[in-house]
Formats: sequence, C-alpha cells, structure tokens
Amino acid sequence: MSEANRSGLSEAQIAHFIEHGYIKLEGAFDGRLASQGQEQLWRAMGLSPDAPETWKQPVVRLGFLTGKPFAEAANTPLLHASYDALVGEGRWLRPNGLGTFPVRFPSPNDPGDAGWHVDASFGTDNPDFMQWRVNVKSSGRALLMLFLFSDVGELDAPTKIRKGSHSTIAKQLLPAGEAGLTLGELAADGFASTADCAEVLATGEPGTVYLCHPFLFHSAQPHRGARPRFMAQPPLLPKGEFDPSLPPSAVQIAIRRAIGMEL
Repeated sequence: MSEANRSGLSEAQIAHFIEHGYIKLEGAFDGRLASQGQEQLWRAMGLSPDAPETWKQPVVRLGFLTGKPFAEAANTPLLHASYDALVGEGRWLRPNGLGTFPVRFPSPNDPGDAGWHVDASFGTDNPDFMQWRVNVKSSGRALLMLFLFSDVGELDAPTKIRKGSHSTIAKQLLPAGEAGLTLGELAADGFASTADCAEVLATGEPGTVYLCHPFLFHSAQPHRGARPRFMAQPPLLPKGEFDPSLPPSAVQIAIRRAIGMEL
C-alpha cells in the first residue's frame, strides 16, 4: 500500500475508487480467519473438501452468518478505516457478520445466475427481485463488498466488474429521483449503457476484500478451476440517508461527478 493518510487509505486509492468504482485491499483480514470461515461453510453445506464426488451443484448459496471468523473479518482496523474513508466517519453500521455466500464449485453446468446487475438497496420485501429498487442517493446501501475466503484465480469464478460503470448507472438513476428505478427498469436495455466499460476480475488471495461503489455493475460466472470458491458479498449498511449538511463522502463525490453536480 502506498503512503496512507489518517483514514487508512491513500489519496490514490480513494481517487481510484471515485473514478473506477472499486478498490482492492490485499490482506484486509487474516488468512487464519479465512481458513476458519471455510471450515464453517463446509459444515453449513454438509459437504467435505475431501469428497469432490459430492459437489453436485455449480453453486450453493448460504445466507448471512454471524460466526466469529465472519464478524472478525468484517471488522478489522483496516476495514473500519476504509469504511470511514469511503462512506464517512460515523455514517455506517458495524457489520455483525457476513453474507450472502455464493459458494461456487467446478462444473461444466451453467450456474443460472451469471448475469450483469447492480445490487438493489430497498424495496426488497417484494417477492419479485426484479422489482427491487435503487435510487441516485443509494438509499439503504453504503458499499458493495466482496470478501475472498479462498484463493480466487481467473478460472475460479471471480466476480466480473465493469470498471467505471457506477458513473453510468448514476446518470440513469438521476431522472428517477427519490423513487429510483427497479432492477427490471435498469435492465430494460440489457445494460447496454455499460457494455463499453473495461472488465476487471475480482481475483486474489484469502483475506482480500474488494470495496465497491453501490452502483458498480458486476456479474457472476461459471467455475472452470479445480477447487471451490468461497466468497461473501455483503452490503455495508448506512446509518441513515446521506446528510447534505456533512462533507460529501467518496461514494457521494463519485455520484456528484457522474451527474455533473458541483462538489
């Protein structure tokens, strides 16, 4: 890491987040926690790392987990400082665990969930997830986060990211105001507006965390490697709505720049 400011992130890292919509933090949590987390995830699935013949499904989804390795992984000093730097000090809720976990297994079969999308942040009580909503203030979500609990190489189903797509999505959301748009409305053109964005793969060693802008466009993909991929993809939740009386956070600055609003 380059010389960091008092927030725990360097000015270059914060600038990268604002422009490209994400930062990669290597060693954000200890590899020991990643190993302990893997053990708990194997038990939760009722599967064994030593019995690949039982890995029948391309993906097994586990919900939010509050075990010690997950709570500790989400709350390291580096991550707390990074949350402050990107969302604003005192403007986020301390995670008490991590989830969901889409555990991906090597498989020739289509996992059935490998589509580009933005994670919705409110209206999630609707049983039709295509009716879940996002607005230009990102109500209900401060960050999208990817926690790697296993080695993730290019063949191991790394999440695909469209670099800079958060700016395009902000522009689309602006005319919809407070009500925002549903995922179905955002997807109406097949997300053609972000098709020209450069693609990045969320690879890394156990303990790596990607902190992403809530509007960042991303996608799952099939697993073509040899060992299962363990990753959590939780939101960081805000304490409340963005307060215009406070200095804009990095998340807000990215939105304001995208929509041409003066800082």
